[in-house]
Amino acid sequence: MATLTVWKFDSPDGADRAEATLEHLAKEDLISVEDAAIVSWPRNKKSPKTRQLQGLAGVGALGGAFWGLLFGLLFFVPLLGLAMGALTGAIGGSLADVGIDDDFIASLRARIEPGTSALFVLTSDAVLDKVRDAFAATHAELIHSNLSSEQEERLRDVFATA
Repeated sequence: MATLTVWKFDSPDGADRAEATLEHLAKEDLISVEDAAIVSWPRNKKSPKTRQLQGLAGVGALGGAFWGLLFGLLFFVPLLGLAMGALTGAIGGSLADVGIDDDFIASLRARIEPGTSALFVLTSDAVLDKVRDAFAATHAELIHSNLSSEQEERLRDVFATA
């Protein structure tokens, strides 16, 4: 079973600094990183910067299409207005089928704002208490959504053609 984990930081560079923590955990075999991305939102910018982490992703990485769609729903679609309503409803429905529902999206949208950053990680085989302890020093807020094996497979199928 995979877990989509989001760690929110109260500074625009917090997620970048936490990347080293994630790399250390992976090297110690305390977590298997399937895919990861960072959102950084400087206080004086209208929109966040995003990047997919390279070198940490496993063989089954979802890729840029997944992160682009998720980040688009989080940060850009609300700005587009009603013209995109039907499309976002269909996309949101597809994500709900794989365990990422409207409440999860709304929660992230409310918490990730200018002056913050977030580390998004799709993982498996994590030693949860060790991971939690490692991130405790970073003063991160943990938000996560568990994905069943079936939901993980559907998520990969949704983005396999993208």
